[in-house]
Amino acid sequence: MKNTILKSLPVVAFLMIASMPLFAQNCNPNVPIDGGLSALLVAGAGYGMKKINDKRKAK
Repeated sequence: MKNTILKSLPVVAFLMIASMPLFAQNCNPNVPIDGGLSALLVAGAGYGMKKINDKRKAK
């Protein structure tokens, strides 16, 4: 077990270093997320109501 961990440690370290530039992206905090988020919330609420209705009909 210890040998396997020691052999895979350089690979894991390389992958972590290679992924660092992905976290350095610029983000604009003034971007609105209202439209898509609202649509997802409405769709989730509708799906939940359908599931509740289906369970009530099954009883």
